[in-house]
Amino acid sequence: MESKDKITFTFKTTINCGGCVAKVTPVLNTSKGIESWTVDTENKDKVLSITSNGITEKEIIDTVQKAGFKIERIN
Repeated sequence: MESKDKITFTFKTTINCGGCVAKVTPVLNTSKGIESWTVDTENKDKVLSITSNGITEKEIIDTVQKAGFKIERIN
């Protein structure tokens, strides 16, 4: 069985506290194509890292924006 290469996307966001993480968690957890994700709320850029299992960068951005947060790709 061949496994696809997993891509990790990193984004600067406005997900800046536990309440924000709680708000975005159900949205990201139910999105198809996300293997795993984390938000570093200690980082000044509030970095969201998503390991893709099929989801595209645009789909991630749309999903996070629909949840009410600003997001932009970094690196």
